[in-house]
Amino acid sequence: MDGHSISVGVLGFFVAFLSWFAFPPLIPDAIKSDLHLSAAQVANSNIVALVATLAVRLFVGPFVDQYGPRKVMAAILVLGAIPSGLAGTAHNAASLYVLRFFIGILGATFVPCQAWTSSFFDKNCVGTANALVGGWGNMGGGATFAIMTSLYQSLRARGLSNHVAWRVSFAIVPAPVLIFVAVLTLIYGTDHPAGKWSERHKIPATEMAIEQGHDDHDDRDEKKLDEKGVGDTSVTVRPVEKIASIDVAVNKRLTFNAALQILASPVTWLPALAYLTTFGVELAIDSQMSNVLFGLYSKKIAGFDQTTAGYYTSIFGFLNLVTRPLGGYVADLLYRSFGTRGKKVWTLFCGLIMGAALIGGGFYIENHRTPTNSPSLATIMGIFSLAVIFSEFGNGANFALVPHCNVYNNGVMSGLAGSFGTLGGVIFTLIFRFQTAAGKGFWIMGIISVVINVLLLPIPVPAY
Repeated sequence: MDGHSISVGVLGFFVAFLSWFAFPPLIPDAIKSDLHLSAAQVANSNIVALVATLAVRLFVGPFVDQYGPRKVMAAILVLGAIPSGLAGTAHNAASLYVLRFFIGILGATFVPCQAWTSSFFDKNCVGTANALVGGWGNMGGGATFAIMTSLYQSLRARGLSNHVAWRVSFAIVPAPVLIFVAVLTLIYGTDHPAGKWSERHKIPATEMAIEQGHDDHDDRDEKKLDEKGVGDTSVTVRPVEKIASIDVAVNKRLTFNAALQILASPVTWLPALAYLTTFGVELAIDSQMSNVLFGLYSKKIAGFDQTTAGYYTSIFGFLNLVTRPLGGYVADLLYRSFGTRGKKVWTLFCGLIMGAALIGGGFYIENHRTPTNSPSLATIMGIFSLAVIFSEFGNGANFALVPHCNVYNNGVMSGLAGSFGTLGGVIFTLIFRFQTAAGKGFWIMGIISVVINVLLLPIPVPAY
């Protein structure tokens, strides 16, 4: 295992949040008042940012399988740095939509991050590895709330106006960091355990796949034919050593027939739809909770301002430091005793508990929205912390399951599952867009999550 590669992979995903989620901490007050945005326009901007991520995650998967996660990760970071540097040019709702759409490209860094880890770790421990790097990366969402709100307050304390302070915040942090990490990725990252991406076919897992009849579309084939000549038909057969302890996801180019097989397989939609619920809820809470808390308590609790709401919301993101890795670790433990079925059941169980907590929290808010009976901040944080903990457990468990599904197109599978997670974020954010009562939005999310996870229970999975 190459520690540098894993480090730069998770760092790339982490810093992507510094721009991708840099708007929500400052929108409830600073950006909203400066650009004269309505609540509907704020919600629209959150949706636009997720739509871009959804689209790019779908297309990034095949690129990862063909060119490798290192180059794709660096390319996404550079492309995302450009609109991040221009964030301060926003002057109305329309320009904000455009900027947030292109900044949303950064959310696709999740795909090369997970595909990278899946190619380095055996299936016995890939859940822990994927969850660890995903958790550290998602923790960037919590760090972003803390960093952007603190930086904004610091600039305001130095005498900058609201109009200037939030714009300068984007120039100081997101854009330079993204470029710096992209360079680190190219310099210190290693494409694959075999070395260069073009040499990935040399590992035993891939040789075993070839022996079993899977076409690997080796990048070196055409070059070999040119060197040897058309008339050379000699074939060298090498024995393949079956090493049971080496069982990693394999990357091959996506063909039309392979795409049809993937789309027709029920096991494709198991992690994709489960991730739609768990990661979709996490995205919705990350983008909406600060606004919800600000609306509930800014006039009821003295000193509860945009910064306070941002700090409370950052707690949910920081939980990823423990929760997502733990979700993957538990999945690996269950795998050793119960096979892939153990990972599936744990993933869906997390989605069900998360949904139940959302239903409870939503009805609690809805039943305590009177002047004499307002919701308790401690109770709200407790209920939604439970929902987020199982959401993040489920995220870690899900990408312990993904490497077992369509293992010969790991990049495509990672991209598909990741894009459905973002689709969940879009769907759940749309609920808040059209359901202005915060409590109702939460329990609707919960019901959708419970129904989807129950329907996924009968889908069979590979034994190992």
